Amino acid sequence: MPELSDGESAEVRGSSGSVYRLKNVGGVYSCSCPSWRNQSLSIDLRSCKHIRQYRGEQAEQERLGMNAQSAPTSAEPRRSPPALLLAQSWDNEQDLSGWWWSEKMDGVRAYWDGKQFLSRQGNCFYAPEWFTAGFPHQPLDGELWIGRGQFQQTVSVVRRKHGGEAWQPVRYVIFDAPTVSGGFEARQAFAKQLQTQSPSPYVRVLEQSLCRGNDHLREELSRVEALGGEGLMLRQPESQYESGRSETLLKIKTFHDAEARVLSHLPGTGRHKGRLGALLVSLPDGTQFSVGSGFSDRQRESPPPIGSFITFRYQELTTNGVPRFPTFVRVRSDQS
Repeated sequence: MPELSDGESAEVRGSSGSVYRLKNVGGVYSCSCPSWRNQSLSIDLRSCKHIRQYRGEQAEQERLGMNAQSAPTSAEPRRSPPALLLAQSWDNEQDLSGWWWSEKMDGVRAYWDGKQFLSRQGNCFYAPEWFTAGFPHQPLDGELWIGRGQFQQTVSVVRRKHGGEAWQPVRYVIFDAPTVSGGFEARQAFAKQLQTQSPSPYVRVLEQSLCRGNDHLREELSRVEALGGEGLMLRQPESQYESGRSETLLKIKTFHDAEARVLSHLPGTGRHKGRLGALLVSLPDGTQFSVGSGFSDRQRESPPPIGSFITFRYQELTTNGVPRFPTFVRVRSDQS
């Protein structure tokens, strides 16, 4: 049976005639079909009929069996989610002169509790011992990051229990030192001192620069996005580290609008049971994905008809050409 090398992709035609894209990223196979995307399993344990069709049933069973053996078990203790500082969105008007700006990293948020990495939900990222050798016992807030545009690759590495050498390109980029007293500048100085005292090739402190005004901010946003960055983060000077969303941390990103054709209505679950959960849509190039946010209750009761075109907003395209974080905006008004 055919096999995909790391980073390669292929197309498979489904039984309905739709074409789906398969990809291998670090040994994790993904498919653009709704069946693969809507599974609640971790990405390394997901499969679908299109992957099995391409790789063969035996090869896929062996892959899933190996990943299941290395996956965390339900017997592992539950951990409380870390009390992380979360950002608000900039209103495009507030004067941010004198604030600290940095690039918004396209990685996986990770809290170092002094012994291990934890996700926002309190799940453990199983970094190899050689990766964390020399890490401080001091809690740190940061992001596991490979590079601009490498979000999927990063996720495929850090969500596996035994990533091994796959962690080599990962870096831990430090944002803050939550338990250190003092304002933001004092905590940044502490983080830089830690890096100097215990240097590691896998750790760096995120660079911060002073904002000279909103025009300067928009120039930097354009420059970073032109380089493939996700956006900017702005931090109020002398601000404290606090749990939850705060006006002292702002995120700035440019979102894109596009249009897609409605293929089907996907049923909702939970509070949306019995009405629309998401729209399965298609771009002009045939790329299919679901749009599940941005709808009012009335729109979920009476969704855009199949065959109609909608306008949606998204952050960026994945390496497979699928819009990230698509949000419904409106039904296109010039429908024929």
